Amino acid sequence: MRDSIAEPNTARDAILLRAALWMGGAILSFSAMAIAGREASLSLDTFEIMMYRSFVGVLVVSAMITVLRRWPQVSTTMLKQHGLRNMAHFTGQNLWFYAVSVIPLAQVFALEFTSPIWVILLAPLLLGEKLTRMRGLAVCLGFIGILIVARPSPSTFNIGLACAAGSAVFFALTNIATKRLTRTESIWSIMFWLTVMQLVLGVIFAGWDMDITLPDAQSLPFLLIIGCAGLSAHFCITNALSLAPAALVVPIDFARLPFIALLGWLIYGESVEIWLFVGASLILAGNFINIVSSRQQ
Repeated sequence: MRDSIAEPNTARDAILLRAALWMGGAILSFSAMAIAGREASLSLDTFEIMMYRSFVGVLVVSAMITVLRRWPQVSTTMLKQHGLRNMAHFTGQNLWFYAVSVIPLAQVFALEFTSPIWVILLAPLLLGEKLTRMRGLAVCLGFIGILIVARPSPSTFNIGLACAAGSAVFFALTNIATKRLTRTESIWSIMFWLTVMQLVLGVIFAGWDMDITLPDAQSLPFLLIIGCAGLSAHFCITNALSLAPAALVVPIDFARLPFIALLGWLIYGESVEIWLFVGASLILAGNFINIVSSRQQ
């Protein structure tokens, strides 16, 4: 009897570990994209960055699909759902790229981390996932931690903070839409339509004024990093969401906050205050509670 109980628990723990490792890859990818995005913003606007990023993505994804012979997995039956997901992501990503160019990286990520809170709150409505009291506690701790880190006030509020906060809402919608698509769509189909649709959106919005800046020798390497890192981040998140519930997978990304704070301090000399770690501790505590409660269900 004990063996029959232990085996399913061991298998579930292995799946959760795989999901956590995928999210670790996403953390590294998003951090690289934030730094490259700040550097690229010195000569390009956000629509141009998104356009070039998506162009790199289309090339990489198409090449991988061809090499791995996955074209039969690229479906056209859910194009409307892909379109809604990618419009939400395109909006959130543009807001995010602008935010990383004007406010400290740790502050951007702290406000972005309201996205898992929205996922936990919206997942019961849009995905049918259960909102337990323990997950509710995780939401409260995470939200308090974010407020401590960001400490917004009327005197310090600016357009960068508004963009970072707005991006979180659209990223939450993106993650929820991704979870719904993984029920019927392959990862390759999701990634292909992500890059293609966002390339079209990027061309439209970057070229609306008939003035598209071409990348130079300084910005080109950062655009390549953005394209590859953005692609790998979505690949990691999509794999993680295909293995575990959205309310469990997404909060793991909270670990990105102290990591990006360290990078901001090392690279840009951005100040790291004790309140950042106080808030991060509450966020990580909420994340831990969410993981433990999910394992006990």
